[in-house]
Amino acid sequence: MSEKFKHNRRKFEYQGRTIYEWDQSIEEVNIYIQPPPGLTSKMVACEITPTQLILGIKGNPPFINEPFFSTIKQKDSFWTFEDGVIHVTLQKMNKAETWMAALKGHLNQNEGLLNDDDKKKIMLERFQEEHSGFDFSGAEFTGDNIPDPRKFLGGLKK
Repeated sequence: MSEKFKHNRRKFEYQGRTIYEWDQSIEEVNIYIQPPPGLTSKMVACEITPTQLILGIKGNPPFINEPFFSTIKQKDSFWTFEDGVIHVTLQKMNKAETWMAALKGHLNQNEGLLNDDDKKKIMLERFQEEHSGFDFSGAEFTGDNIPDPRKFLGGLKK
């Protein structure tokens, strides 16, 4: 994974410890968890429902048992264990919806500013998808009010 991609991740910390990192795109929310050393994929217990993530080590209480910020498509969501990282990929139920946090109870105080960055990123992804002949990679938004990517200019084109 590129360093630039890792740089765009948000961290959820508890008592000074990173619990997970997350990022989002127009269609997905990704959660990245660094498990304890020696943990293998066969030891992971993960349940993804349309509204909740339940994750832990088999035979123990869940490490994470929290509702998502919004609803997801369960059948298109999954988890993997690769290079020592648990990666949970969630398909948003509402394409281009900007999530304020990966999990509902985990809003950070500075998330509003970071959320504007996500809105800009998702808006550019939407423009690129709807106008594939144009290159929006160098485009920037100016001003203080970033529009909702789901509703801008008449809403999403399916």
